[in-house]
Amino acid sequence: MTAPTSALPAPAPRRSLGRLHRPALLVWAAFVLLVTGLLLWLHLHEVPAERACHSFFAYSPMGGHLPSCGYSAFTDANNLFNLLGEALGFSCVAVAAWAGGALLGRELESGTAELAWTQSVSPARWLAAKLTTAAVPVAAGGALLALLFGWAWSSDRDSLVSNWTYDRVFIPRGPLLPALLLLGLAVGALAGIALRRTLPALGAAAAVTLVVRLYLRKAWTPLHGPLHGFWPVQLLATAMVLALAAAATVGAFCLLRRRAR
Repeated sequence: MTAPTSALPAPAPRRSLGRLHRPALLVWAAFVLLVTGLLLWLHLHEVPAERACHSFFAYSPMGGHLPSCGYSAFTDANNLFNLLGEALGFSCVAVAAWAGGALLGRELESGTAELAWTQSVSPARWLAAKLTTAAVPVAAGGALLALLFGWAWSSDRDSLVSNWTYDRVFIPRGPLLPALLLLGLAVGALAGIALRRTLPALGAAAAVTLVVRLYLRKAWTPLHGPLHGFWPVQLLATAMVLALAAAATVGAFCLLRRRAR
């Protein structure tokens, strides 16, 4: 004798959400693996090869030639470090666009969110499951990339020309990177709930996160004068970004509660 449908336990929200957003999570995992592979390749192969070239030309007689020392802008370690740093620094915009569009805006626009709310899943629990399912892999991946980037850049800075005050080094070298990713997720959630349509929420979340990301550069630049050294500035900038992320998250929950009444 089977139990009535109403007596059956509701599926775990995070498990079902994991299946729903598996393609996006796989794309994020592929991005993390790609950047990890590039950083390891740069540190273990390209930078040592460039050091060997510099040493060879410094101590060899005139006319000496080492075949592996050909220059290419696409394999130059400094150029690639800068490119990876820029990509990581603006990855929060992509996270915001996905959060505003696919994670929340699409379900609110189609009405599937309201359907979930009628099946023993409250709006607050629905949003909490959405954010947690996304925040854990996003923050974990960002933290891993920050550790690898900081380790590689610190180990190879003798072969690089970028200063730690440049955004392409300052952002991906510490906890500011996962904090910015969480900010993008929170802004995307707020935009999705406010606009309730996929494309407008996607565009608004990406635009707001991009503006905030560019403005924050001006906010933490003065910190280089009251504060000295990488870590004091990095930690204070991270605290600023996490405060903004917390405010956006609280705003998303408050707006959802008001609209779900």
